[in-house]
Amino acid sequence: MNDKSNRRPTPRLSPNIFSKRQSILSPTNAPRSGIFDLDRDDDDSIETTRVTKLAPQKIETPTEACLVQIYGPEIGKRYELDVPDFTVGRELSNNIVVDLDNVSRRHCAFLNRGGKIYVADLGSTNGTFLNGEELLTEKLLSTGDLIKVGSAIFKFLYGGNVEALYYEEIYRMTIVDGLTQVNNKRYFLEFLEREMSRCRRYERDLALLMFDIDHFKRVNDTYGHLAGDAVLRELGALLKTRVRREECFARYGGEEFALVLPETGLKAARSCGERFCSLVAEHEFAFEGTVIPTTISIGVALMQADTVDTAQFIKLADAQLYRAKHEGRNRVCGPW
Repeated sequence: MNDKSNRRPTPRLSPNIFSKRQSILSPTNAPRSGIFDLDRDDDDSIETTRVTKLAPQKIETPTEACLVQIYGPEIGKRYELDVPDFTVGRELSNNIVVDLDNVSRRHCAFLNRGGKIYVADLGSTNGTFLNGEELLTEKLLSTGDLIKVGSAIFKFLYGGNVEALYYEEIYRMTIVDGLTQVNNKRYFLEFLEREMSRCRRYERDLALLMFDIDHFKRVNDTYGHLAGDAVLRELGALLKTRVRREECFARYGGEEFALVLPETGLKAARSCGERFCSLVAEHEFAFEGTVIPTTISIGVALMQADTVDTAQFIKLADAQLYRAKHEGRNRVCGPW
């Protein structure tokens, strides 16, 4: 049903409304301040509107700071540095409790000063080490710094992307040894297996060196386990700079290391082993001012047609390493 009486009447617009609105918004009439004032006009029913240009505000990026234990009894654990004075030690009252004999009751502290984090030793018996150097005064930390407390090592992470840095560090811990910062056994075994497959497929040479530190137990017994850790760490730093990108240098376990040399024959592998022996014997390893004489023995093996798996290949190199130990240490032995 069409009922014309119920229809809403069409509003009548003023014939001058568009011309007036246009004149009001005309750039020639706009105030220089950048704000338009539209006065109410009863004829047009135009309401006042103010358009204000806002200056962009500076937004502070939130930052965080944390420690990740990369070597020690609780490897992988994350600690937020969310209090002004954050302490580490063996006592239960510390923010981080490290239950190791070579950690003091109150060992070191992390101090938050105006958003910057400093580390300071608290008079510990064995000292606190920042990137391998003993702390004598408090030091400002940067992301990626390594702090050694007794036998435990923490990595400092700082910044707005600390969450991403943490997960990146967790992944890195699956392939890198926390103490020596060279590849770990897991990565080494995976790398060796891949290279053995490639060696078979393309009929290329593949050499393996297994070596360890001579009389390492004597080092620990004479100078202490912290000194032994320092020797391992310094050895890793000394040799990894001599390793090419396509090679794999790893800590196999304890004081034993491994080096995989793709596309390398027996002569070149022997030369590499002798060079490593000389580097270590000539290097001055020192801990807290005491020089620790250090040498290594190396066993060399070349992959053969009947080498079926990584365990057999490692056994071949280990047999040559045992021979180097038996013949007087500080030498390279292989099937030559």
